[in-house]
Amino acid sequence: MGNPRSRRLGGILPSLAHLVFALWMFALAFTGIPMSLALAEDNPAAQITGKWTYRSFHNRTEMVTGDPNTALSLFFAEAVFSLHVGADNKIGGTIDWPGGGLELQGTLSNAADGVPLTVQIVGTGRPGTQTENWEYDYFGYLAHVWPQGEAQVPAIVGSVLRAKPHGGAPAGYVASFVAVKQ
Repeated sequence: MGNPRSRRLGGILPSLAHLVFALWMFALAFTGIPMSLALAEDNPAAQITGKWTYRSFHNRTEMVTGDPNTALSLFFAEAVFSLHVGADNKIGGTIDWPGGGLELQGTLSNAADGVPLTVQIVGTGRPGTQTENWEYDYFGYLAHVWPQGEAQVPAIVGSVLRAKPHGGAPAGYVASFVAVKQ
């Protein structure tokens, strides 16, 4: 039959867990943090896994001053990151744009001691395509989540380095990027 006290506790503990979860969800509703962000916060792999709209920019100092052509000339690339993170914090995936793409491999470093979650990724060209022998290095941070922010979308902000020359473009060129989770 078992211990009657443990049978009573067995019925109470699941109810207590449900109550704590319900209170947490209720409190979360008033923080303004989107539920998807709150649930992923304790799971760095879930924060990074998925599709991201990627945009990189030339690091130019001149102001746009209302000129649309100057604004458009700041774009370096626009693509989609498709990322997945394994249990060992290894990142795999692709970056794709119309007519090309790279294979991605890297690592995820969990947030610690005031340093946000970071990604370090190497993108390599695909054999038999226009990107064969290309290599780009990406380093980014998960952007700060503002507690009072409304409709904030997760973003990775960082820089990209052309690690190998290609098509007359020299190695060593650096651009800034923002990737916004889809």
